[in-house]
Amino acid sequence: MSDRPNVYAGVPLDRAAHRRKNEDWLKEAWRAPSTRLLPVWRSRSFVTGPADAVRAVLVPVDPGLDAVPIFLGLLTEGEQAGAAIFAIDLPGEESPESLPPLAGLGRFEDLRAVGPLMPEGEAAFCAYARGMAWWNARHCFCGVCGAPAASAEAGHVRICTDPSCAAHHFPRTDPAVIMLVHDGADRMVLGRQKQFPPGVHSVLAGFVEPGESLEEAVAREVLEEVGLTVTDVRYRSAQPWPFPSSLMLGFTARATSFDIATDQDELESARWFDRAFLRDHTPSDDFRLARRDSIAHRLIREWIAEG
Repeated sequence: MSDRPNVYAGVPLDRAAHRRKNEDWLKEAWRAPSTRLLPVWRSRSFVTGPADAVRAVLVPVDPGLDAVPIFLGLLTEGEQAGAAIFAIDLPGEESPESLPPLAGLGRFEDLRAVGPLMPEGEAAFCAYARGMAWWNARHCFCGVCGAPAASAEAGHVRICTDPSCAAHHFPRTDPAVIMLVHDGADRMVLGRQKQFPPGVHSVLAGFVEPGESLEEAVAREVLEEVGLTVTDVRYRSAQPWPFPSSLMLGFTARATSFDIATDQDELESARWFDRAFLRDHTPSDDFRLARRDSIAHRLIREWIAEG
């Protein structure tokens, strides 16, 4: 198993969580010439460059960008190492690329489309910014009493403004298991959902339920989706997946039954595939693997390489 982080992991930032409560430091950082902003618009990331060489755009602080800043951390790599990075969300703008501070610098793209084309570190902090902007935008009101919830701790907490409630709300990540089911030899299970692009097949996945361990979630989801029982559940790696707010926890599991019974509410189809076929196939609209920025793709490629 490679030690390389999955796409969207390995963000090259010191999150500097101790700075989030220090209002004086945050104000200083906001005024520093080295500070850069990572704009987000309707969950899209601000990027530049041709389709095969996309880069994230970091812009200087400018009063023309009217948004509540979200402190992401301090850069740990490159010429700007040590610089503070803030995300800003611009959801109300109709044409944010035309704002004077952004004009001519880039365009807003869906990270799911351009993330695999970006340097890994840049894709990671774009994912971090996207996830934080999404959470803040959807927690403007208290989930306990319904009163407005104000941003605090540089965007990492929202606090109910009703003094009689004053509930604190924190960003949440939804754990999901994603598992490659194999037969202990040279076959593995791939399934296909109706909404997948033509030909795409992937490993099985599902959300962890309350009161459930990760291993139990793997076994339950496999049984529900394809009717197989499994054992030997082994953790492989994890991937932040802010589309909108998941953490994908990757496993392999060995099947102890082999007759697939597909749950048509979950999957369009599922079947066993041979390692040789997966190694040698030519991607087409009849068959292709999950997108290459996904942990699903990594799980499959690692399993193929181990045979």
